[in-house]
Amino acid sequence: MESINLPDAEITYFDRFFPVENSDRLLDSLINQIQWKQNTIRFYGKESPVPRLEAWYGDPGMSYSYSGIRMDPLPWTEDLLEIKKIIEPVSMTTFNSVLINFYRDGKDRVAWHSDDEKELGKKPIIGSVSFGAERKFKLRHKKYRENGLRSEIMLKHGSFLLMSGSTQSHWAHEIPRTAKPLGPRVNLTYRKII
Repeated sequence: MESINLPDAEITYFDRFFPVENSDRLLDSLINQIQWKQNTIRFYGKESPVPRLEAWYGDPGMSYSYSGIRMDPLPWTEDLLEIKKIIEPVSMTTFNSVLINFYRDGKDRVAWHSDDEKELGKKPIIGSVSFGAERKFKLRHKKYRENGLRSEIMLKHGSFLLMSGSTQSHWAHEIPRTAKPLGPRVNLTYRKII
């Protein structure tokens, strides 16, 4: 366990939270059993495919919207409930939904954003679990042009990143594209819709 020492943030990183054998099994199972969707996003009047595959699972009625995309929950799977049960005691919360991203290779990415949608409340707790290829998780303070505050974490196979407190109010994050040849990665961000 490592507390990431950043101002205006509460971030804890667990390097090898899930054993390798369990991580391998879950990666394969999630890739093959999750109902993946290629959403489209509108920028400056132009529609483009989201550069990764996505899925939204959770309790009935726990819909979620971001950047004009509305996602209605699919019912929990055994794998998703297994992961949820393992991370909830450490997170000290009960999650009711999960956004799952499938990064097929290094070209798939997620741009700078914060998980600060109104459905998540003022101080959301985000439990982020990664399986598969290691990817760089970059953080920058929302006032970084003034204070230069940036950080990055390599999210490893079987890792768990917990973000809470005022993190989403003050920090943005991204998974950048890379030219390095990489295998697939599945990231699950467990949330609590209020």
